[in-house]
Amino acid sequence: MKNNKVVLAFSGGLDTSYCVKYLTHEKNLEVHSAIVNTGGFSAEELQEIEEKAYVLGVKQHTTLEQTNAYYNNIIKYLIFGNVLKNNTYPLSVSAERIYQAIALAEYAKKTGASYIAHGSTGAGNDQIRFDLIFQLIVPEIEIITPIRDLQLSRKDEIDYLAKHGYEIDWKKAQYSINKGLWGTSVGGAETLTSHQPLPEEAYPSPLQEKESKTISIEFKNGEPVGLNGKELTPVACIQQIEAIASKYAIGRDIHVGDTIIGIKGRVGFEAAASTLIIKAHHHLEKHTLSKWQQHWKEQLGNWYGMFIHESQYFEPVMRNIETFLEETQQNVSGTVFIELHPYRFVIQGIESKHDLMTSDFGEYGEMNKNWSGDDVKGFTKILANSMQIYNHVNKKND
Repeated sequence: MKNNKVVLAFSGGLDTSYCVKYLTHEKNLEVHSAIVNTGGFSAEELQEIEEKAYVLGVKQHTTLEQTNAYYNNIIKYLIFGNVLKNNTYPLSVSAERIYQAIALAEYAKKTGASYIAHGSTGAGNDQIRFDLIFQLIVPEIEIITPIRDLQLSRKDEIDYLAKHGYEIDWKKAQYSINKGLWGTSVGGAETLTSHQPLPEEAYPSPLQEKESKTISIEFKNGEPVGLNGKELTPVACIQQIEAIASKYAIGRDIHVGDTIIGIKGRVGFEAAASTLIIKAHHHLEKHTLSKWQQHWKEQLGNWYGMFIHESQYFEPVMRNIETFLEETQQNVSGTVFIELHPYRFVIQGIESKHDLMTSDFGEYGEMNKNWSGDDVKGFTKILANSMQIYNHVNKKND
């Protein structure tokens, strides 16, 4: 027998605010809202979201704290793989949605709800991510998706909420903001076009700092564990880098990609910490990994990011890729120095006891210490063999 309890994925934004009223008035369900904190909210913001939920009329609201689990199970591997979708996007929302869906499914199971709801539209990736995870973890719970099923515009939602006594400022609701530990996505009218940029005011973090500053990020076995000489947990390190670099408006861009459902999508984002960390980590790897480690990491890192984006987190091969990525990080330890400027940054260099440039074998372009000129001549002759054979055989046959 089904009960009338529904667990709603609630962020406090327009879509999920609409869902509270719709599920209450049109479906006669008892709404239990839950927000999964994956590092994007302060204690004050979480309190405001809880207050909003109760004003809207939920029966109960819960904050599910998952920041450390999210880092350990997904973000860590995005760093190890230097994952940037289409060489641009650090998968801020893609990865976050996977872990939020897992936490919500487990919570719905624990509370014994007969329904679980989310506010995704029918034209994006999030609907797939939530639905797929819910179907895998709680197949017995019915999924409700009001925004998708009713094909509502944001103006329709605002009008409906006003009809039920809840006013939303249209100007503030023009942009859809999704904030998390690994970055913030920004969607609006401009991102529905192929040519319009987002205006400055659309980004949550305005430019505040104009004087350049140098920071240092410490890595241990591939994980960020320190900032400016201070030892930190990886999560705290990410948060503090974000606090510093976001004031320079670093990490802004627009991602254009192929959605899971087959259409092209365009979204703005700001991701100061993830952009700096990925680029710094990659630079450190250039000094500490072998040529073929870097080559195969690039291949598997891209696959890992693609599978996260496509909601394939539970595909068994993901655990195999994670094992490979983690194995490559044994010597990826050291400090990376970065100079911050408005809207950009410059990686100055690294210090590491595993730096392969500090060997006694030779200095690139300067001096060889472990081989002679005759060694190079013989090596080059052998290296040319396969190409000489190919050219000789094919010229003879022409």
